[in-house]
Amino acid sequence: MKEIPGRRNCQWWKSQIIQKYQNGTWIWQRTISFENDKYSVDKDPYEWCLRQSRRLKAIDPQMKIKMRNHKLLTQIPGELEYAVKCR
Repeated sequence: MKEIPGRRNCQWWKSQIIQKYQNGTWIWQRTISFENDKYSVDKDPYEWCLRQSRRLKAIDPQMKIKMRNHKLLTQIPGELEYAVKCR
């Protein structure tokens, strides 16, 4: 298939976005937003977990799922964290 000048595939755009935004400052901002967003009962758990998981994936794409889950648990305060770990 002939490539039209100016038209790029999704992989090209993804690499350009990563190259532009995944620098030290950008990663630091994602880390701060992850640390400041603690879980509370009034939030939707699915939305919160998904948002936090995406932040962790953006910070470190090579992070193992077990480590990501552990970091998510540290964002849940007090007794709820204990209850989840005991299940």
